[in-house]
Amino acid sequence: MKVLVTGGTGFTGSHLVRRLALNGDDVVCLDNQPGLFAAELSELGVDIRIGSITDRDLVRECTKGTEVVHHLAAAFRKINLPQSVYRDVNVEGTRIVLEAALDCGTRRVVYCSTQGVHGHVEHPPGDEDSPIAPADYYQQTKYEGELVCHEMADQGVEISIVRPTAIYGPGDAGRFLILFRLASKGRFLMFGDGETTYHPVYIDNLVDLFELAASRPEAVGRTYIGGDEEYYTLNELVRAVGRSIDIDLEIIHLPFRPAWLAAAACEVACKPFGISPPLFRRRIDWFRQVRAFRIDRARQELGYEPAVGIDEGLRRTAEWYRDNGYL
Repeated sequence: MKVLVTGGTGFTGSHLVRRLALNGDDVVCLDNQPGLFAAELSELGVDIRIGSITDRDLVRECTKGTEVVHHLAAAFRKINLPQSVYRDVNVEGTRIVLEAALDCGTRRVVYCSTQGVHGHVEHPPGDEDSPIAPADYYQQTKYEGELVCHEMADQGVEISIVRPTAIYGPGDAGRFLILFRLASKGRFLMFGDGETTYHPVYIDNLVDLFELAASRPEAVGRTYIGGDEEYYTLNELVRAVGRSIDIDLEIIHLPFRPAWLAAAACEVACKPFGISPPLFRRRIDWFRQVRAFRIDRARQELGYEPAVGIDEGLRRTAEWYRDNGYL
């Protein structure tokens, strides 16, 4: 079948596009940049279009004839990015994609949201019905994108929403790469006691859930947490990262508050110059925000079962980092 993946050259999108292409689907990929894997995806026969989901004509052209649209494109967490960009892409861009799907007769849209719409989980483990409490403008606009989905569903679009937890795997150049690089030094500075929980999802497991959300009738109108089977304390997680690169990691615990204040000061100092601060509060908040969820709904309704556990997932990720010069 013909499938459109927005954000398809990014880390998450490229894994989904690769899976669909290898399954024999006719895949169109719309992204605003080629990404790391454009050449590989082109060799698989993927039709890569470079442009924005805010371009209504381009989105409609890419959507024609599609049976499924996976909408992953988003303005992500970049410091000093104007709030208007988040709204234009994550809210109005989502509306443009869904309107095109409606007009083109697309059977199903899968919208990639984020666990972050729940913010700090006060009573872990959370689930899809936990309070909505976004902690930043990215999370807020991703939730507003969900509201657009519900609005368009009332007009006849079949929509399923997936809220991934912390995605990692080969090709990730974000937080997990930072964790690996810090762990490779043999010592990890932990701000706080390290007992805050974090919920990863290996990229292949998440792609499994995207496919289920696109194909199962039970998924229509439903929202799913997309996570691995287990969540971990930060102490457990960073030790697992260390094991994956054969390092017996030493964790050094430091007070949280001074680090948070230093991050705030760094943001203030960098803002007048329009540069991204090397240290910022959202990064430090990682040490204290609880992320822990149940995945019962996806299991019970869709038969979702995360196949790759943390040790195997981290091993594969470490191997990719080494092979590609990141470690």
